[in-house]
Amino acid sequence: MTSGVNNRADETKPTRERMSVAAAQAKLIAVIGDEDTCVGFLLGGIGEINKKREPNFLVVDKNTSVQEIEESYKKFLKRDDIDIILINQNIAEQIRHVIDSDNDNPLPAVLEIPSKDHPYDPTKDSVLRRAKGLYSADDMR
Repeated sequence: MTSGVNNRADETKPTRERMSVAAAQAKLIAVIGDEDTCVGFLLGGIGEINKKREPNFLVVDKNTSVQEIEESYKKFLKRDDIDIILINQNIAEQIRHVIDSDNDNPLPAVLEIPSKDHPYDPTKDSVLRRAKGLYSADDMR
């Protein structure tokens, strides 16, 4: 009976092989947001720079052009190491035409989040609007 306990303990121990496979399959979260949002996520540990020295975040301030935001968003969409893009909703509004036109693929998932100065408005969220189009109130009963 004790051998069964030992076998279970051995199965739960992470091996180098299992850890290297998990690390090889790891995906990133990208953030496009104001300074407070980006700093918060960076302090949480999401900051990465790939082999091409490209970060997985863009800090948007009053001097950031809409073109820069669009280019960064499109780069994040093309990167195969990014599975989620978090973007402040007020910034997403500036590039709404790009976000709505690039919704064919489920990955990376684009999630709109509130910022310190702009509360979340569910009527502007493109993901929520698409989800509402898929289900009716009768489906939830």
